[in-house]
Amino acid sequence: MYWFMFPVAICVATLANLSGIGGPALFIPIFVIVFPLLGPEYPMTTAAAIGTALFTGVFGFSSGLLTYHRRRLIDFRSAVPFLGVAVPVTVVGALLLAALKEHELLLKGGYATLMLALCPVILRHAPPPHIDPLHPDNDPESARRPTRRLTDRQGNSYVYRKPKQGASGGLFTALGAFLTGLLGVGMGEVIMPQLVKRNHVPVAVAAATSVFTVILVFVSASFTQIAALVAAGGVAAIPWNLVCYTVPGVIIGGQIGPRLQGRFAQRTMERAIAVLFGFIGLAMGFIVLRGLGALG
Repeated sequence: MYWFMFPVAICVATLANLSGIGGPALFIPIFVIVFPLLGPEYPMTTAAAIGTALFTGVFGFSSGLLTYHRRRLIDFRSAVPFLGVAVPVTVVGALLLAALKEHELLLKGGYATLMLALCPVILRHAPPPHIDPLHPDNDPESARRPTRRLTDRQGNSYVYRKPKQGASGGLFTALGAFLTGLLGVGMGEVIMPQLVKRNHVPVAVAAATSVFTVILVFVSASFTQIAALVAAGGVAAIPWNLVCYTVPGVIIGGQIGPRLQGRFAQRTMERAIAVLFGFIGLAMGFIVLRGLGALG
């Protein structure tokens, strides 16, 4: 009954690995908004949708991670400070999801709010088009940071200053990680702007490093959420008849996305994703308002 999710998963994983955003940001609306339109035989709670989307996302980003690693584009050292904040915080968010799993409208309302908030944030994310990554904005503090150099498999060299997270960046990282654990979305959306706009890391390196960071956060969140689902409803609580199509699909998409890196304008993709997030937020908000009306 879920055969159609195989090509859908390929498309979602391709877009996620190409842009550096989290695949669950697109899977969760499919599970929560589209599935109910298909009929009552496609039931899924919001908590189960978030857990399933993160579980699927782990495989998609793992596939993309291997491709980025073969292309030698991942800056592992730059990811460590972000992971030090994100991993423990996302576990807290995942534990809170387990406690709120019965509150469907609250979770959907939170998701709608998050999508509507991310829409203008992504639209405003516009890195300067012609900037020297070694001397961005003639910033003396940036000039004191050590230089990083990556040479990819094709011989292209990327030179930039060591990314700095800082206090404000750490706060945004923690917020993104918490929202990822709770609602399945947020980590990729806060890492890419920090790397590209704030630290002027080349887009190819930023996308690869973002994928590496996001997958470890997804592993932490999905392990916690899947464990909670199994503890509450047994192994049958996981929709295996769905993930048997989504997992192979995202593995394939994870190979396609990194290979397309650089062939599409990053800003164009960001604008399209922002508009899509806004549409998802409005649709989810409508569902929440309709549910509140039914309760009244």
